[in-house]
Amino acid sequence: MDNIVASAWFLPVAGLLAGCVLGFVARNQRFCTMSALERYWYANDSTGLRTWILAAATALVLTQSLQALGLAASDESFYIRSSFAWTGAILGGVMFGFGMALVGTCGFGALVRLGGGSLRSLVVLIILGVSALSAQKGLIAQARVPIVDNLAIDFGFAGGQSVGLVASYFTGVDLRLAIAGIVAAAMFGWVFRDSDYRRRWWSIGAGMTIGAVIAFGWVATTLASRNSFEIVQLEAGSFVVPVGDALLQLMTFTGSVPDYGVGLVMGVIVGSAINAQVRRTVRWEACDDARELSRHLLGALLMGVGGVFAMGCTIGQGITGVSALAISAPLAFASIALGARIGLAYLIEGSGLAIFRESSVSLDR
Repeated sequence: MDNIVASAWFLPVAGLLAGCVLGFVARNQRFCTMSALERYWYANDSTGLRTWILAAATALVLTQSLQALGLAASDESFYIRSSFAWTGAILGGVMFGFGMALVGTCGFGALVRLGGGSLRSLVVLIILGVSALSAQKGLIAQARVPIVDNLAIDFGFAGGQSVGLVASYFTGVDLRLAIAGIVAAAMFGWVFRDSDYRRRWWSIGAGMTIGAVIAFGWVATTLASRNSFEIVQLEAGSFVVPVGDALLQLMTFTGSVPDYGVGLVMGVIVGSAINAQVRRTVRWEACDDARELSRHLLGALLMGVGGVFAMGCTIGQGITGVSALAISAPLAFASIALGARIGLAYLIEGSGLAIFRESSVSLDR
């Protein structure tokens, strides 16, 4: 077993298999954060949102339980060890959400759509990946450093920017499991409060499966880091920078084997493609005109840059960050939701300011 885990190909293969499960389940149940938010706001349908929150709650419970058993080390990941970049979570989150609205889905959703034949998603993923790499270590990074990095709050005194670690530091008692239990109970409570949702077995299964795959990612990368002579990044699931890394692996010889994130990206495409073939739903799609193409290009750019600023996407912060109890996770996802709401208002109602007018009308009433 140790020889398998120590192999250079363990992580990409593990990521590929995990991604296949994610892609297959997501396409089968139409798991999409953008769609879930849109239906919640405009159709009063909370099914998709409940499935997404169920995935986050499941990932939280499994990750923290496995960490307590010594099998996962999310507290040692960049989500926790990095300083709390609050400006990045807000600015990047809003950018990502607005871009997600322009495209109609996030990076993860674009991978799922690509597996079903969407050439629009291929264009989106190329721009998203390139802009993410630029924001991480290219020209755009020159702006990120003063705006995000230099304004970050250092929680090193507590061991990292985890809700559990900070609470434990100030109380002198290890509260990580207790806080994880409280947060998870609140999330599960909201999800299953709806009697109609409790009968949606396929949606419940999808949410729990996606959460379990995220927890698996923590275990896989933790095992590899403990058995490899190379530095291994602890991660579980994100679809911004890994998309860029996948493009680099496809285009150039980097001298290194793909990591877990690259395997996960490729696996989502494969899993979605398998589901599309089985259900005979493969449809080749392209942009209808230049206007639609320009909207997708701008949306992809905003998602790539915003995702790096916020240190994650709807999956990266919204599920993976939550599973690690990162302080940045709720702020980043709330900002993503705000950006998506402004973007939808712009597309549907003609102005992103429409949401503020609606809020004013609600208060007047």
